[in-house]
Amino acid sequence: MKEYYYDKLLNIKTRKNKNTPNDPFIHYHPYEPTPYYVLEELGKKYPISEQDHIVDFGCGLGRLNFYIHYFYQASVSGIERNVTFYENAIENRNRYLSRFNKKQDKLQFHYCLAEEYVIRREDNCFYFFNPFSVEIFRRVVQNILASVELIQRSVDLILYYPHDDYIYFLEMETLFELVEEVRIPGLYERNPYERILIYRLNYMVEA
Repeated sequence: MKEYYYDKLLNIKTRKNKNTPNDPFIHYHPYEPTPYYVLEELGKKYPISEQDHIVDFGCGLGRLNFYIHYFYQASVSGIERNVTFYENAIENRNRYLSRFNKKQDKLQFHYCLAEEYVIRREDNCFYFFNPFSVEIFRRVVQNILASVELIQRSVDLILYYPHDDYIYFLEMETLFELVEEVRIPGLYERNPYERILIYRLNYMVEA
């Protein structure tokens, strides 16, 4: 019910159906939009402000992007390598902006490989719903870390339905620390992957 309600509210089409193509690349996982009830739970536990610049890797049709832009007025960039998904996300953007008078420059989509996206100095939060293999995840995180070295700032990683390999890499090979676990009510009890993990890197400037 929420899938229909929010899509209609935002004037977009993001629900998966039998005609939704899968990505043929082995390192990229099939399209699966984050459920709206998960986005609701994220909003309850994680403070999002209009000053935030959020990057959604493997954004698909842009559901998370429109939801956050509408409810929190934050800047959101969607990264997508599947040309069909990217084109559909742009169509959704046009429909969304035709209904709402909001800042267009705060809602962007980029057609590129996740590991080739150039992290911007203002990007401070990065979202992942298992969009690709841990090999690509590792390269993306390394790009984020290189950006932090260049422009010193704290950054967050938000992982929904986090893969064990993602967690192992972050905790064993990086300085990111787990700061929040959001268990999805009614689902986590049956499936321990139904949770959101928030990792943070606090960049401390030496005196």
